[in-house]
Amino acid sequence: MARNIDRGTGNLPLTSRRSMLVTGGLALTALTVGLSGCAQEDALAKQAKAGDNKNYVAGDGSVTEFAAADRKSAIQVSGTLFNGTDVAPADFQGQVTVLNFWFAACAPCRVEAPLLEELHLEFKDQGVQFFGVNLRDEKATAEAFDKTFNLTYPSFDDKDGGVLLAVSGLVPPGAVPTTLVLDKQGRVASRVLGEIQKGTLKALITAAVAE
Repeated sequence: MARNIDRGTGNLPLTSRRSMLVTGGLALTALTVGLSGCAQEDALAKQAKAGDNKNYVAGDGSVTEFAAADRKSAIQVSGTLFNGTDVAPADFQGQVTVLNFWFAACAPCRVEAPLLEELHLEFKDQGVQFFGVNLRDEKATAEAFDKTFNLTYPSFDDKDGGVLLAVSGLVPPGAVPTTLVLDKQGRVASRVLGEIQKGTLKALITAAVAE
């Protein structure tokens, strides 16, 4: 499998691959595509200017994995969940974390919500924590979304953009949904830009747990 190094944008070396769901894990498409962070943002920017009035920029499902030796330092996320709990960077140490950026009117977010809940239930006994990061909704709207899809993991109230700022360069502004998997040191191990496939995210979480 080819490995592509992105040096032009100053990002860490990475391998990007498109994936599809198969029994038991991931199957790569015929070609492994190198994903440049800069190029991806350009594509998203063009989509944002397309004037289709959907109020979000949908990613293409691209998966980016960061080799353990090449990951940047732990992300410094601080914020408050809708349930009033404060979260600090120390809360991301010692366990794998899944961060999913969403808001209620985002159609792909609604499609993937039940899959995220299924994975949350599957992995919670393995020490994996899930957090949503809601970028624009009021508490009542966010809670109605959780109730509709029976979500049991909490979400950040991130209307002020604090969590989004902490992952600047990894989550393009307005690109929802985006999902990050953090390793046990709080570093970004992988990213799905766009709607998740359950088998894909399961494989990424499993890999992070096994490290």
